[in-house]
Formats: sequence, C-alpha cells, structure tokens
Amino acid sequence: MYQDFNKAELKNLGNGLKRKILAHSENLMTVYMEFDEGAVADIHAHDNHEQITYIIDGEFIFNVNGEEHLCKAGDSLHFAKNMTHGCKCIKNGRLLDTFTPEREDFLNN
Repeated sequence: MYQDFNKAELKNLGNGLKRKILAHSENLMTVYMEFDEGAVADIHAHDNHEQITYIIDGEFIFNVNGEEHLCKAGDSLHFAKNMTHGCKCIKNGRLLDTFTPEREDFLNN
C-alpha cells in the first residue's frame, strides 16, 4: 500500500498533539506525531500492542516503567506489551511510531 504523506490527514488531538496515520495493515501500523513544546502524552500501557518510537526531531523526556530518558533526534525506544510509557515534549518535536498489530482505535477515531 502506498501512502502519500502530504495527503494523509493531520488530525489535531488537542493539548498540543497531532497525528497522521501512514501505511498500515492489520499486523503493522506507522503513525507520524507532532508535539508542541510542553505537550504531554500521559503514562499508559498497551495490552495488545508493541510499539517502537523514533524521534525525528525535538526533545522529549520519556518515562518508561518509571525511569526517565532524555530523547533527541535519532533516538528510538521500544515498548513491549503492558510496558508503561509516556512523554513530555520539551522542544517542539516529531515522532514516528510503529505498532504491531495496527491500532484499530486510531482508525475508528
């Protein structure tokens, strides 16, 4: 499946977060995220999904299982199922998230 980045909808999620759903299948999904400085992704865990996050640019403090990590462009993180994680953007940033399997909740919102 081909996905034109410029034609994918950039959905405003509120609170300084925006999301574009990119190429996906039922087993795999790539999601582009934009964070305004100060935006927070609350600490959470996924029962049914693994996630890899790649920092395109900006700076983030990620909380992973209670440990904080300062993450910058080029860094990446892996979140296994049920692993708690969240972040605060400290410098406007963009992320590329990959999930397995796809996030049906993202497709339905």
